[in-house]
Amino acid sequence: MTAVPQKPLTLGTGRRAVWWLTGALVAGLLALVPAAAATGAFPVPVGDVLASARHRAGLGGAELERVAESVLWNVRFPRIVLALLVGASLGCAGALMQGVFGNPLAEPGTIGVSSGAAVGAVGAISLGLDTFGGWTVPVLAFTGGLLTALLVYAMSRSGGRTEVVTLILTGIAVNAFAGALIGLFLFFADTAAVNQITFWQLGSLGQATWPKVLAVLPCAAAGLTLAPLYARRLDLLALGDRPARHLGVDVERLRIVLILVVALLTAAAVSVAGVIGFVGLVVPHLLRMLAGPGHRFLVPGSALGGALVLLAADLAARTLAAPAELPLGVLTALVGSPFFFWLLRRTRRGQGGWA
Repeated sequence: MTAVPQKPLTLGTGRRAVWWLTGALVAGLLALVPAAAATGAFPVPVGDVLASARHRAGLGGAELERVAESVLWNVRFPRIVLALLVGASLGCAGALMQGVFGNPLAEPGTIGVSSGAAVGAVGAISLGLDTFGGWTVPVLAFTGGLLTALLVYAMSRSGGRTEVVTLILTGIAVNAFAGALIGLFLFFADTAAVNQITFWQLGSLGQATWPKVLAVLPCAAAGLTLAPLYARRLDLLALGDRPARHLGVDVERLRIVLILVVALLTAAAVSVAGVIGFVGLVVPHLLRMLAGPGHRFLVPGSALGGALVLLAADLAARTLAAPAELPLGVLTALVGSPFFFWLLRRTRRGQGGWA
């Protein structure tokens, strides 16, 4: 297992840093949700947003006029809830992958798991498959993500440890192959399918609806519930395979189970939002720098951080170029790519080179 020395930022240590970060993430979400609901082509004052929410919850407040109420509950809130679910899934999946591979460069997008899930979803759309009814796209996205994750896991392991260079090269190859398959599906698809496939390639929450929220909720909830249960075993795995086995961890079984959870979370995100990269890379790594490598905080904290980051990114995507909307996947890649370059150089320095 590759150990990368980390230089934590001066935020405090241990329990104090964890409580500080948890409070900051929760406060950020509580502030950003009403701000995102209020912002858009049809602005709604934050006070009206809160009043409408209280009214719907039976806690007082007042119902808004018909147009404002419809904009909030049929357009804005489905999109916000979907952003929270997708962001939490991607952030949590990134933390799990970095724990499984023992490397801060691992993330569903950079090593091709997101692209593999997208191939499954795009194939279902292009071929007009309806084998599982409304669950066809999520099921095939899960299958594609799972197969990709298992392939990357098998190819990046050598001598009982994960090789960084092999991990990155495998991700490059998988992303290239997945892009070629998506291009092939585009070539054979009809016009309606082409429009849908373009959505998967760029990533967006622009088609959010309550039915889509309900479709992704079971997968996301299952993955987010299971992930923290393995936090202690991930901490033991960070000591190395042999010490973890001596402490009672079934290492290979743990890795397979967590890869399944990662595939579930990634499929949940990709099936409704397309390919959105770098959220699972940036968020866990920043939290690890701030609060240390303990997974008891890192796994749920990455879910909270991912939700916050993706909601902020989606708000930026629909306001920076208003009335047009920037593709969400493009925006996260523009911000996340420089961070990845920095992380790559930092990891290489920490290992003394990869030659």
